[in-house]
Amino acid sequence: MDHVFFWISKIAWLFISPDSLLIIWLGITVILVLFGWLLLAKRMLIGLFIVFMIVGMFPVGEWLFYPLEKRYSPNPELSDIDGIIVLSGSLERNVEFIVLTRKFPDVKLVFTGGSPSMVDQQKKSADSARKFFTRHGLDTSNIVFERDSRNTWENAVFSKKLVNPDLNEEWVLITTAWHMPRSVGVFCKVGWDVIPYPVDFHSDPDNIIRLDWDFAGHLNRLVFAVKEWIGIIVYQASGKSC
Repeated sequence: MDHVFFWISKIAWLFISPDSLLIIWLGITVILVLFGWLLLAKRMLIGLFIVFMIVGMFPVGEWLFYPLEKRYSPNPELSDIDGIIVLSGSLERNVEFIVLTRKFPDVKLVFTGGSPSMVDQQKKSADSARKFFTRHGLDTSNIVFERDSRNTWENAVFSKKLVNPDLNEEWVLITTAWHMPRSVGVFCKVGWDVIPYPVDFHSDPDNIIRLDWDFAGHLNRLVFAVKEWIGIIVYQASGKSC
């Protein structure tokens, strides 16, 4: 069932991603022109131009990130923890993992992440992380590398099977700030309570209402933000999150 969920989610995202929708919108406009429906084509083109301008001038993606990123405070105080788990993703996650492992050298350590690709399951995030940690002086023999997961749900399920955490243990979860609410919900669902340790914040509360032209950057953040919100909704609806 999880395999079907993975494929459906990947295929669906190909069509509903904001950048894909812009291309589809443009394609429909071209078809309307070819069939001579010029009035409707003009309206579609005007609408597309307006959307392009909004995305280019306003940090809409950051507006969507903000309510997710403010859910948990950065740099929570930690003491007497039993383990640290980091989800594959941004460089900042791995860097913070290294910092915490040096601060808490005797705790259990887990890196979780395989390949999210539909076609290439050979390049594993866990393998790249092992090399990264080794270059930065960590003893990777003390780290459990989970390398088969393809999404957040599998991160939690596969990692729990590997380490079998005790209910009384205190585990720290490191992931990107906007991804933390969904991650905590997933770990909760599999019966693994974690301490959120968000990193890699993408919204600036002090400058979130602004006007600046950065179409590529704004679109990139919008794509990730929309994907995360859809992920939250789908995970909750499918019973994969608390």
